[in-house]
Amino acid sequence: MKHSVIAVENISKTYGSGESAVVAIKEATFEIFSGETVALLGPSGSGKTTLITMIGCITEPSGGKLRLNGSLVYDYKWCISDTRKLRRENIGFIFQSHNLIPFLNVQENVTLVPLMNNVSTKEANTRAKELLEYLGVGDKLDKIPAQLSGGQSQRVAIARSLANNPKIILADEPTAALDSERALSVMQLLRKLAHEQEVAIIIVTHDERMLPLFDRILRVEDGYVREEDRL
Repeated sequence: MKHSVIAVENISKTYGSGESAVVAIKEATFEIFSGETVALLGPSGSGKTTLITMIGCITEPSGGKLRLNGSLVYDYKWCISDTRKLRRENIGFIFQSHNLIPFLNVQENVTLVPLMNNVSTKEANTRAKELLEYLGVGDKLDKIPAQLSGGQSQRVAIARSLANNPKIILADEPTAALDSERALSVMQLLRKLAHEQEVAIIIVTHDERMLPLFDRILRVEDGYVREEDRL
């Protein structure tokens, strides 16, 4: 049974004030459910990254309401005292650059967040091995990032984003640095993860070729967010 994981209600973001004010997002309202993979499209500077950083509790909105996993986290002000803790425990992030820590090996990169969440070393290592195996890089545990290909690095980054068992994954251009074959492989993998692990995934992308792999498409234009009809 699908359930609401992200509920955005009249969320807005304005940078600056007075005559210099810039409205990045204007009263966005939408809902995303468990198991869904949602594309976030729009030209550069349209507000896509602002929107996902608000959902990820990194950027504070200027108004509106935000619910994550059924809990009200923002209602014209933060309803929680520790947004970093909420992110660590509930949200996985994937970036265009994999952002792996260069002096840690693959397993250490993946176990970092669970250990920060006071998960035991044994449990964190078991989870990391299972994820890396599932993602096809189980034989890279002891490698450092410099010894991995671009596609392998992004798979490790996906494993890291899943290490805290999040129900939300926010990905900002996760395939931009990959060739078309590896990009397709990563997108298929994210779709599989969403469906099998009941994770809600929002992916900022410019690659229109990937759109058939998404369940829904949201487009950001001039600060407004609207859902696009599928053909």
